[in-house]
Amino acid sequence: MVREKITVSTRTLQWKCVESAADSKRLLYGRFILSPLMKGQADTIGIAMRRALLGEIEGTCITRAKSEKISHEYATIMGIQESGPGYVTAQDIILPPYVEIVDNTQHIASLTEPIELVIGLQIEKNRGYLIKAPNTFQDGSYPIDPVFMPVRNANHSIHSYENGNKEILFSKYGQMEV
Repeated sequence: MVREKITVSTRTLQWKCVESAADSKRLLYGRFILSPLMKGQADTIGIAMRRALLGEIEGTCITRAKSEKISHEYATIMGIQESGPGYVTAQDIILPPYVEIVDNTQHIASLTEPIELVIGLQIEKNRGYLIKAPNTFQDGSYPIDPVFMPVRNANHSIHSYENGNKEILFSKYGQMEV
């Protein structure tokens, strides 16, 4: 039986941020390098990191909306259109003191005439995404398909060097929480 020589790296693993950008108030981008890694480690760590970033990080999302003026999920609300002179944004939401909106310029509705617009929002923390169950319109409220994933896209590439060491380059797009 032939035994392979096992080498152990004495260098400490290092994370480095090589690029970061804010595409908007809600969408961030970052590229990171983890090195040095030995043969076989890079793919194992890369796949595990991608799965953890996409599926295991908890996010916050609006999951249900309620209004006395909405009779069903597809109802038209008088005074609201796709575009109009009045502009309702996230800064118009009245929040409890422990909730903060990251992007208060987020468009919600356009008003064509002065109306009272009162919508209750249910906010939850969870992981991944959920698809609303059909026919769950109840008490004047309707479910919203939430996407709880703060990281929307993550991938990695492996780069090898002549000395046998490898490094992982992670790229990820993320969304900050509500």
